[in-house]
Amino acid sequence: MEEYLTIIFRTCFLYVFILIVFRLMGKREVGELSVIDLVVFVLIAEVAAFALDDYENPLFNAILPIIILLFIQILSAYLSLKNKKIRDLVDGEPALLVKDGIIQENEMRKQRYNLDDLCQQLRENGIASVTEIAYAYLEPSGNLSVYKKDEKAFIYPLIIDGDIQNRHLLIIHKDEEWLMEELAKNNIQDTSTVFFCIWEDNRLHIQLKEF
Repeated sequence: MEEYLTIIFRTCFLYVFILIVFRLMGKREVGELSVIDLVVFVLIAEVAAFALDDYENPLFNAILPIIILLFIQILSAYLSLKNKKIRDLVDGEPALLVKDGIIQENEMRKQRYNLDDLCQQLRENGIASVTEIAYAYLEPSGNLSVYKKDEKAFIYPLIIDGDIQNRHLLIIHKDEEWLMEELAKNNIQDTSTVFFCIWEDNRLHIQLKEF
């Protein structure tokens, strides 16, 4: 009887404890989980499974690794928030798979993404043909974002958290020198003060950082 009570207690305690841990990690949809999120969640599940399987082991031996994993996840989320290079390393960047109705074969090969995957996600987006597409991006989450030719074109961010997005400048046929000149017209000399910047309607839309 005591054995069963121990199992019941450990199961209930771990359920509540892990629920609190997940709430502390923040709210993200399953499809938006980063690689680190998935690793942390899998490890927590393994630790909890061992704790329930070996009920004679002290419960603290299961709690401590979960707390360490919580701090790892919070630290990685904080670093990703503060540094785009770390964010790109952890979460990855969107990949351009279709441009002006032309499938980018090299990019698909790089992402290990086949034509069956592309056709399936186009159907899910209600797209009958790639010729309808202006841009299609494979997001880090694995979702496909599609912009039709008759829709408003996707607006590329030129500065994110102080970092100039040179690959976006190339796409809109601009360069860093042009960007700095446009920023100077807005009395901005240092890109590190810029939180977010896009080029729309032939002018920059700028949001400065809050210090």
